[in-house]
Amino acid sequence: MADDTKITRREFVGTMAAASTALLPISKSNPEGTFADRFPSGTEAVSTGAPDFAAVRADFPRAARKLWLAASETHPFNINTLRALENYTQYRTLGPGEGRKSFTREMQDEVKQRFAGIINAKQEEIAFCLSTTDGENIVVAGLDLQKRGGNVVIDDLHFEASEYMYSTLAQKGHIELRVVRHRDWKVEMADVEKAIDKDTRLVSMALVSNVNGYMHEVKAISDLAHAHGALIYGDIIQGAGCTPIDVQAMGIDCAASSTYKWLMGDFGLGFLYVREDLQGTVIKQTRYGLRQIRMGSGSFDPRPGAARYEGTTTMGYLPGICAYEGLKYVTKLGVEHIRTHAKRLIDRLQKELPPIGYPSITPLDCPTPIVSFLTPDSEATRNKLYKAFGERVVSQRKWHKTNEQGETETVSGMRIGISVYNNDDDIDQFLNALS
Repeated sequence: MADDTKITRREFVGTMAAASTALLPISKSNPEGTFADRFPSGTEAVSTGAPDFAAVRADFPRAARKLWLAASETHPFNINTLRALENYTQYRTLGPGEGRKSFTREMQDEVKQRFAGIINAKQEEIAFCLSTTDGENIVVAGLDLQKRGGNVVIDDLHFEASEYMYSTLAQKGHIELRVVRHRDWKVEMADVEKAIDKDTRLVSMALVSNVNGYMHEVKAISDLAHAHGALIYGDIIQGAGCTPIDVQAMGIDCAASSTYKWLMGDFGLGFLYVREDLQGTVIKQTRYGLRQIRMGSGSFDPRPGAARYEGTTTMGYLPGICAYEGLKYVTKLGVEHIRTHAKRLIDRLQKELPPIGYPSITPLDCPTPIVSFLTPDSEATRNKLYKAFGERVVSQRKWHKTNEQGETETVSGMRIGISVYNNDDDIDQFLNALS
């Protein structure tokens, strides 16, 4: 069998030459400009009313190319991000010193401010981190659970990496881990109440579940945890940017999110929220580095606020630029408008997929743009989608289901994440492919 991945030397040279040309500014020698110049200008302003999502769709080159129903896995860039990245690439190629202008301290502050705005926090409560999981690790280390013990409460709709972290701490004897099992793909408050007691140090949950988009009764859980002296950590990666979040109203003490999903950014950069009165006291600083101090002061003058947790985070300009452009786009559209647009399409899937053999495991009243369905024959489903689209267009997953007897079985399914570039034609194509 021939290896389709191999290319000839001539093809390789031609590819590199084309890539070099793409880096050049528009000129007589490069009349077509860069890749971004093939598309209309991106959205710069949106009216105070609901956005024109047909115009929004045009800002996402992926939408014009092929179906993508997996924003819950990775969100495509918009055209503004593409232009900014091409500019940065030219700076780094033609004059590396100029590249530093591409993600200034002022831009970094604006990014924090915009993220703080969409979760109703203060800018001083936001720190950069490497990822959602990195942020949760910072919180856990700052709580010094290894020495202080007690129990940590999570549920089985939380992210697997989080459960692995707490399981490891439990195996080493540092904490007692209490895992609340879902019932019919929801976490019942009665079960949470049984798990939390006076020895609970932390309740950790995915605000919006990465399994099925289920949104917890956050305020009720927060009130219960606080009544017992425990803190609430929220993994908000599947909510930030697509589902309204108010950390103050919800009673969330700390939270983290990467930027590569609904915030329309890239891998390698995330945000950590730590409530102001917890900084440096309840959640201690455990990392030390350059980003925590003011440069040129002649002494180690710590920067204020949550920046104390950034010690070892090297600021990557590429993910920083992506976060800057992505957050500008999200805030211009408005999270509530994004959610309303997506929910209408989600409701179509909830209504039309079960009758053709794909039962939903997402509650019908779920307010998030994520929906998951079981695939009784996962291979047949995969083949149908590949036949129709030539590639993967949804997230195909395996999940653990717990029955009334506490027994766990593995089930296969697909998770769908709807975003601003999706429309009814996308849903029609998808349903037709599976029918």
